[in-house]
Amino acid sequence: MNRRRAVAMVAATMLLFSSCGSASTPLDAVAEIPPITPATLRSRLAASPQPVVVNVWASWCSPCRSEAPLLRAAASEWGERVVFIGIDVRDTQRGGRGFIGEFGLTALEHGFDPSGAVPADLGGIGVPLTYFFYAGGELAHLHRGVIDERTLALWLDMIAG
Repeated sequence: MNRRRAVAMVAATMLLFSSCGSASTPLDAVAEIPPITPATLRSRLAASPQPVVVNVWASWCSPCRSEAPLLRAAASEWGERVVFIGIDVRDTQRGGRGFIGEFGLTALEHGFDPSGAVPADLGGIGVPLTYFFYAGGELAHLHRGVIDERTLALWLDMIAG
């Protein structure tokens, strides 16, 4: 296959996936993101009878934007067995709500942490970060950077057994 045709096929595939993956919700239909602190998250994790995936993101983060459709799909597939929590850090309410709406993440739980205290408390810096917790709040794994489908599936299997 020549280079021009290969580039055209990749572009067509990306266009197809981007059009199929859209689940946009208007900004005014997205509720304000409730504040979250390290203490409230730790309490939520400790009380959870289900495993929990915590994804730390920001609306201005390009890698976060690239992994959002994958996390939405995983929450849709695993939502009966695993709790998914998105934490918007170092952002604005408007930016965070826009991100949630743009990527159709309204089914996930969310927390707003403009200071970035939550990931720092959990031993992480930067975005994106994805934490995998067993039921009861024990940390199983911290993934730094963009998560791929294979890694996400592996750790979901590990925590949800």
